[in-house]
Amino acid sequence: MFFRNGYQGYRSGYQGSSFIELLRTEAQQLAPDFSTLAQELKLEGVPHGTTVCCFKFGDGVVMAGDRLATAGMQVASREVQKVFPTDTHSMIAIAGAAGPAIEMARVLSVELEHYEKIEGERLELDGKANKLSQMVRQNLPAAMQGLAVVPLFAGYDLRRRVGRLWKFDITGGRYEEGNAETSGSGGVYAQEHIKKTWREGLNGQEALDVAVGAIAAAADEDRATGGVDLQRGIFPIVDVCTEAGIVRASDEEVRASYERVRS
Repeated sequence: MFFRNGYQGYRSGYQGSSFIELLRTEAQQLAPDFSTLAQELKLEGVPHGTTVCCFKFGDGVVMAGDRLATAGMQVASREVQKVFPTDTHSMIAIAGAAGPAIEMARVLSVELEHYEKIEGERLELDGKANKLSQMVRQNLPAAMQGLAVVPLFAGYDLRRRVGRLWKFDITGGRYEEGNAETSGSGGVYAQEHIKKTWREGLNGQEALDVAVGAIAAAADEDRATGGVDLQRGIFPIVDVCTEAGIVRASDEEVRASYERVRS
């Protein structure tokens, strides 16, 4: 079994920088295995996350997601988190089967942290997107049985000094997008709103308004998407990634943005 020596690394037969491969080599029972989830879970009643979106603005990228998860025609949860920071300058938005998607987001965060500690430097943004692509590909057997995970990935490229974003298909294919992308059952409606309101060089407040408006527009047309719930105090999650790092918009900021959008 492996053990730690300060944090000079793990002493084991595996000498690479992948935390997942380290677990598979030294502690296979702890390694995440997305390919077996379809066998372990009953497909009926599995919660699914719905609408997420991402787009560039003047200082970086914005990512947003609603909070509703559905199981068939029922509400599974009204407060699901679908947007996750994976490190200080990258983030993932999940749509699809909620359980595997949330696990994938958390494993990616651990994987990137482990790489940085072992190698002494951060993985390039392209490399982070490639790591996620490998995880999505491993989930393909489960996806073929109804547990698809279709994430969006974005971040601020510190070397190029620009925001970038990617979409994925269920086979793990990754595609870098120019300005905006959406995913989930309400994605087409969010995309329509972004196309109508987005422009080059948006400032921070304008970008927040576009993101909140996109989720609200999707909620108006798609019953599986949760918008702004003023009665319960539940608001979409909006993360903003710039050269300074990732900042999450507060509920108060999202509420104010929603008031501006609908006025």
